[in-house]
Amino acid sequence: MADLIAAREILQRVFGHADFRGLQAEVITEVLAGRDVMAVLPTGGGKSFCYQIPAMLRPGVGLVVSPLIALMADHVAALRAAGVAAARLDSTLDRDERQQWLDAARAGALDLLYVSPEGLFAPNFLEFLEQCPLALIAIDEAHCVSQWGHDFRPDYRALGKLAEIFPDTPRIAVTATADLKTQADIRTQLRLEGARAFVASFDRPNLVLAAERKARPAERILELVQARPGVSGIIYAGTRDGVETIAASLQKSKINALAYHAGLEASVRSERQHRFQEDDDVVMVATVAFGMGVDKPDVRYVIHADSPKSIEAYWQEVGRGGRDGETAEGIALYGPNDLRRAVMFANQSTASEQAKAVQVKKARQLYAFLDGLTCRRAGVRRYFGEDDAEPCGVCDICTD
Repeated sequence: MADLIAAREILQRVFGHADFRGLQAEVITEVLAGRDVMAVLPTGGGKSFCYQIPAMLRPGVGLVVSPLIALMADHVAALRAAGVAAARLDSTLDRDERQQWLDAARAGALDLLYVSPEGLFAPNFLEFLEQCPLALIAIDEAHCVSQWGHDFRPDYRALGKLAEIFPDTPRIAVTATADLKTQADIRTQLRLEGARAFVASFDRPNLVLAAERKARPAERILELVQARPGVSGIIYAGTRDGVETIAASLQKSKINALAYHAGLEASVRSERQHRFQEDDDVVMVATVAFGMGVDKPDVRYVIHADSPKSIEAYWQEVGRGGRDGETAEGIALYGPNDLRRAVMFANQSTASEQAKAVQVKKARQLYAFLDGLTCRRAGVRRYFGEDDAEPCGVCDICTD
């Protein structure tokens, strides 16, 4: 109980939140007790607090394994702004910076140290970690470990070794989107069979969902944005060219739109992300390179100009709207070409035949969901294993 009181004090003093939400308090209590955890909490559900706060309270440095440099950079910048001793090790650091943070970690002067899976298994790094006092090990975006997940990364598979190397250090795996099969695989691959699992409902009552077949998509997107003036929104497109074309069309109509994709210089992406975070009326047109770690609470709509590759990806991306609890919309435009593109990309990947088949199946499930006649939100919840999901009453299917 005393540990949870201390955790709540950090939540209020450092992060500015009055109290924990959902399952956060239960997850944090488990980690503070030194036990392994698997937590599946919705996008915007404050997953990062579940390991950041225990890392600040337990002796030693909290090691966070994260899949993207941009995501690590966002987390570390936000933590430092809040006065937390945090650092990241990635390919953008020079030799002196890297050594500075390694020395700080060894001395126990850091609360949190972020590293990629590739960086974790770089020569001599695990030996270095064995010299460090570790508070915990957090595996962010844990669905990446599973070939049944929507964003499988083979380099995540080796993370199960951490159970042997650091048997006395609590490990926490967190993700926002994992169906039942993926959850089971996360446990197996990360050797968390004995860990307590906390799985929140995938319901987002403030999201109003709709999907429509593509017809004049460029004109339709302009209509949708013009009907929602003066608020922040995200438009996801499947290609960089698509992003640039949509952004130019909106700008031509005097809409404050920005393009964001991996082909832009890092400084340009950073500046545009900052503008999106700070301004109230920016429409960000982006590939999926944009979104992870972006915690803007008042995104009022998410439009998919091209359908994503799976229901998991769809829910993660739509979930970036309405993090403040107010009503937000998710509108997906889709067509048969989207499905063909998703199947082509899956078959061209370097994944195993089994993993390719999984991704093709997920693309077909998404298309069936978008083209179906059942409640949108209930359909997503049933996909994630919530058999008792009731119709939401507000999506396009429920109100038609």
